[in-house]
Amino acid sequence: MEKINTRFDLGGITRWAIELDFGLLKKNGNIFLGRWIRCSEIPFKKKTDQLKMDYFKLNPKPPAMKSFVALFLFFIVSIGLFAQSPSTCEMDRINWMEFAEFVPMKINTVLLPTGTLEPHGVVNNGADNTAPFAMAKAIANELNALIAPTLNYGITGSMAAYPGAFQISEEAYAPFIRDILKGLAKNKFKNIIILNGHGGGQTAVLQKVAAEVANELGVRTLVINWWSYASDVTMEVFKEDGGHAGLNETAYIQAIDPTLVHKERYNPDQATAYPKPGTWSAVPFPSSIGLYQESQGYPNFDEKQAKEYFQKVNAKVAGLIKETIRKWDLAGL
Repeated sequence: MEKINTRFDLGGITRWAIELDFGLLKKNGNIFLGRWIRCSEIPFKKKTDQLKMDYFKLNPKPPAMKSFVALFLFFIVSIGLFAQSPSTCEMDRINWMEFAEFVPMKINTVLLPTGTLEPHGVVNNGADNTAPFAMAKAIANELNALIAPTLNYGITGSMAAYPGAFQISEEAYAPFIRDILKGLAKNKFKNIIILNGHGGGQTAVLQKVAAEVANELGVRTLVINWWSYASDVTMEVFKEDGGHAGLNETAYIQAIDPTLVHKERYNPDQATAYPKPGTWSAVPFPSSIGLYQESQGYPNFDEKQAKEYFQKVNAKVAGLIKETIRKWDLAGL
């Protein structure tokens, strides 16, 4: 058997589940036996992309026994590789027996997306949930992590009066998130990573409760406000600052699912810059788009920039998680 490397056009396919596959392919008069690993559900950078596959060209007249042994070993290796990855990264889609096979011996990291329901300019009310869940799916495979179900309700704050918004009190939210984190620890996850999609008072609660659970149960927790941590990416891609439902957040949602962005409803008057500390305060906040700086951060709906931003933000967040885990391990924690 002669090993060859080739590339095949994937056409308009935009998402793949984690899956190892193998089979026969006839191309240009030759027969190929191949295997490949499909990556997690991540929108590709281009509408048409390519996936590299390892194929073995079959000799038209190989010695029978030699060919049989080679084929047998090939399939054994393929099945072995398949066993190293769960059928899904999502905890609410995995079977309990499969979960036990992987956690904690093969997987000890979990990603918990958190958000809320509140207005976001011309994107969906659940943008704070859509963003961290899509981020988790994009980076879970790279981090060898599972994804816990998203906590969709949160401490909304000054935009709670808008249609479709929900407000969960701190008194209800704090013990609930505590029990979720304790449940993840009970299920033997060592690294509990909270990908938070909503700021305000929710951030402080998440940080406080996560720290308490880490110290109490001996697990390791990391809370990330992705838009704040990736503020330098916003400046790099857009050359200006962003905002709540502004340039950066709208772009991130656009890259995930353009149907959630309603450009036809956009009006620049829907945006207001956040006040400087000690100047003024209004409840409800007068606009569903809050700008971090005056005259900056208005959505531009640029598809190319949206895709670039999505990829770079995910890479930066994944890098932080990997580096934090590496240093935890280095310190023997």
